[in-house]
Amino acid sequence: MRKTYLYIVGAICAAGSLTSCADFLEIKPQSEIILEDFWNEKADVENVVMGCYSALQDANVIKRMIIWGEVRSDNIMSGQNINNDNNLYNILKENITAMNTYTTWEGFYDVINRCNTVLKYAPGVAAADPGYTQGDLNATIAEMVGLRSLCYFYLIRTFRNVPYSSVAFTDDDQVMDLPATPFEDVLDSLINDLEGVKSMAVVRYPETQPRYQTGRITRDAIYSMLCEMYLWKKDYDNCIKYAELVIDSKRAQYEEEFTKGGRNVTLLNNRTQMEERLNGYPLVNDALSGNTFGEAYEKIFVQGVSRETVFELSYDDNPSSSGMIANSAISSFYGNSNNKIGLLAPSSMLTGDIGTTSGRTIFEDKNKMLDARLFINCDADEGSITKLATRSISIRSDQQTKASVEGDRNYFTSDNNSSKWIIYRLPDIMLLEAEALCQQMQEGSDESVINYNAALLDKAFTLVNAINKRSICKTILADADTLKRSDYNTKNLMEGLVARERQRELMFEGKRWYDLVRYSMRGGNTQPVIDAVIKRDDVNSQFAQNFFKKMDAIFWPYNIEEMKVNKNLEPNPVYGTGESTSYEKTK
Repeated sequence: MRKTYLYIVGAICAAGSLTSCADFLEIKPQSEIILEDFWNEKADVENVVMGCYSALQDANVIKRMIIWGEVRSDNIMSGQNINNDNNLYNILKENITAMNTYTTWEGFYDVINRCNTVLKYAPGVAAADPGYTQGDLNATIAEMVGLRSLCYFYLIRTFRNVPYSSVAFTDDDQVMDLPATPFEDVLDSLINDLEGVKSMAVVRYPETQPRYQTGRITRDAIYSMLCEMYLWKKDYDNCIKYAELVIDSKRAQYEEEFTKGGRNVTLLNNRTQMEERLNGYPLVNDALSGNTFGEAYEKIFVQGVSRETVFELSYDDNPSSSGMIANSAISSFYGNSNNKIGLLAPSSMLTGDIGTTSGRTIFEDKNKMLDARLFINCDADEGSITKLATRSISIRSDQQTKASVEGDRNYFTSDNNSSKWIIYRLPDIMLLEAEALCQQMQEGSDESVINYNAALLDKAFTLVNAINKRSICKTILADADTLKRSDYNTKNLMEGLVARERQRELMFEGKRWYDLVRYSMRGGNTQPVIDAVIKRDDVNSQFAQNFFKKMDAIFWPYNIEEMKVNKNLEPNPVYGTGESTSYEKTK
């Protein structure tokens, strides 16, 4: 596929690695350029690897991560000027057809093919360049397999069955119209691939390259993917195993920072907070001096490279001078200083939780109005999403019953959003483990069941409680312990707590719809999706209850253009094509 070569060359040019790219392209045919001129030394491999990440950062890819992972869920409703994007409007109405442009997947397959191309040619570079060692090659292989697996994981969670290939398409003569591989088979392949390369992945990048630690695939990133994939596979032992490996790694990282810092008074105070407030988990915490909160949000999502982040995509607030790109997807969808309400808005269920004192849907009544995430996630008065759309949010607490935003929220301008798009961070992994622990519990109320479940309930609660306490706007550590273990003594109660904590902690991070899909697949029915969707104001509840009765409906249709090109794709039966006449596949 000649255009694949062009994409790769273009990515290198965009990175500034070649000073006269136009002239270079005019000298030789593309295939000769790639094979003879690019794949000779270590720098060539590194440049193409960077191109893989650049492709993943593309606004169209991030938009799909948001749309596929959030928009059909109970977190989102129509925002301002939604009529400017009819395809997005139709998704919010559950009027999705194969003609909808957001059903296209080429951005993810572009990254996949880039990764496969590196995997094809990097071994030849190792043979030709002594400076590119076997260790370097192994690290590249692990990184590219990890990035490729991540893209396929997005695709199968969205479309269920997708064309799968680990072969690079670099020639027009190659057969590319592959049939869709079943979800379970792709998932098994991804797990096997990651298990095979995990030991070769970079554990820690040098301190001189801090953004590489969270901005590239590391061993912790691979462990995180395995943790989540095993949860989808219903292999709860392995899910817990890999969650603990990530947690242990983050603890070790914190211990190194603590030791290198000389164990000064500030670090000792931070350690006390970690042990008491965060149940010993190395999460980012607020400074906790006085009554102002919100610092943790800025550290995690704006500054980036936080202690708890595993893998994130980085953006810049001054793209014209830095050469990096701004997060335009967030600016468009979630809002900015010019349009505080983006194309998307927080659901009335979320804003309703802020406006009531009891009977909250997502947030706990017992936390009162002291959960910082009530204010970080959205502005109920404006009706806007503020998480990722703002540089900072200062929250003032009375320490007793309520908190409120102090001053104005500091929105990014329309063209300089630098918020990080986080794929994995520690609370996500901790809550995946808590979910797996719930699935290991037994049903029933007899004494043997109670005794068996007790340790599992304790562990799951400890994980959830650490994340919850981090968000409670109280300076005194003991006062932040608002949740009580005795209130969650059964599997069902703990499952509900874990699900709500995932929703409020990871809101607008592209996780919610995939959680609902996972709950539905595990239970063998779509009730979790139905229960969530019917809460949205912009969806007809009777339609949603009927439409989502079939498991096919929780997945997306293949785009009609893909089906025209690839005759081996069988359309999702619950979706229309969007054309005036039905599209008939030719055999």
